[in-house]
Amino acid sequence: MLYIVPTPIGNLEDMTFRAINVLKQVDIILAEDTRTSAPLLKHFGIEKKVFAHHQHNEHKAVSEIIRLMKEGQQIALISDAGTPAISDPGFLLVRESIKEGLEVQCLPGATAFVPALVNSGLPNDRFCFEGFLPVKKGRQTRLKALAEEKRTMIFYESPHRILKTIEEFILVFGEERQASLSREISKLYEETVRGTLTELKQHFEQNPIKGEFVFCVAGAE
Repeated sequence: MLYIVPTPIGNLEDMTFRAINVLKQVDIILAEDTRTSAPLLKHFGIEKKVFAHHQHNEHKAVSEIIRLMKEGQQIALISDAGTPAISDPGFLLVRESIKEGLEVQCLPGATAFVPALVNSGLPNDRFCFEGFLPVKKGRQTRLKALAEEKRTMIFYESPHRILKTIEEFILVFGEERQASLSREISKLYEETVRGTLTELKQHFEQNPIKGEFVFCVAGAE
């Protein structure tokens, strides 16, 4: 059995009872970064073997993990924050586990884009999740493909690129396109800023830029 276990994106109280119980019951925990996961596991009294599973080693590690599960080991995968495989490692392991006839269960739990979308005030009956845009190669091609997208679009962005991304969005979507930027979701300094892309640019030119961002952009009318 492979369990995909979401972890809090900020507030530790967002950890579910089921997630804690699963992590206490499995034989092995795979963590995106063992240093990041250690305080979380210690907080909830979880003492298990923990191994790193990230984008740099997941291709090499999958066959060994599959072998362990076939021998009867129960394994849980966690990421640094949120739901594994959503802009984080996990897809490859899930796909290969299914191919090998192994059971996979993904627990419901924390993920950043859902509260950001709901908080945005933008239409959420239909939306598209784009995650992180390519940093260089393919970035402009992806943006041009989204120029006429009618659904609300959701992106992840880092603090050191946020102003550049807003400027790119103004060129592609227009300066009056409505948007919302959420950061530090569920943490002490959680903030959501809403307005046109030009207004968001002005806000973050004048205020500190900290934390990871979820960028929601209205679709074309």
